[in-house]
Amino acid sequence: MNQDIEFTLACRICYHQGNMDQHRHSLPLEVHNLGTVPYRDALAIQAGLQARRQANAIPDTLLLLEHPPVYTRGRRSSDGELSLGEDFYRAQGIEIVPTDRGGKVTYHGPGQLVGYPIMRITDVIAHLRTMETAIVAALSEHGIEARSRCEEGIDYTGVWVEDRKIASIGVHVSRGVSTHGFAVNVANDLAPFQWIVPCGLTGVTMTSVANELGHEPTGGFDAFVHLMARCFRETHERALVSA
Repeated sequence: MNQDIEFTLACRICYHQGNMDQHRHSLPLEVHNLGTVPYRDALAIQAGLQARRQANAIPDTLLLLEHPPVYTRGRRSSDGELSLGEDFYRAQGIEIVPTDRGGKVTYHGPGQLVGYPIMRITDVIAHLRTMETAIVAALSEHGIEARSRCEEGIDYTGVWVEDRKIASIGVHVSRGVSTHGFAVNVANDLAPFQWIVPCGLTGVTMTSVANELGHEPTGGFDAFVHLMARCFRETHERALVSA
């Protein structure tokens, strides 16, 4: 792990006394904007925070960040989803990393907002639906009418604008605490999605906030990060803890 990232995050975590699991709606939510973090480093950060959350040493925590170009392979992925071969992808400067989240293959890169909620949960499906609701709320503030397609099956988990996918979701839960989370295409290059079978859906069209608006969102990427943090917190009915 990048030691500077680990040290910075550790110094910013606020430790709370008492049982933080008694009253969900009174629980705090810590939000950390980490900037750009390599995917493997983010895995290590999540693992450390998950262990601390399992021990009730920290509150529920939302990490917001970007990744350098990377394809991540979820537990349900297959080789056919990376049909051009790993040499081609690496020649484009895109790393390939297997991961323990649910779902199939997806892409992360600069200009895409990634959110990792490290949260104690009791219902995985409700966790997915609440994340979708938060993303829909954030997009609506930019005049983008988005929706969940959960009724169409597990492969359609995420957020859609008509039949175009704008946000992907995949999680892993261990001892009642979630890792991984969501990725919202804000102003990222969409071409890398065309080189794979994104989320295992042949022929799916990926879109972004910038693509739907015809320009970057008002205030740029940083403003969308703050908007997403607020909508996530409000949807989960949590009190913000400044970090």
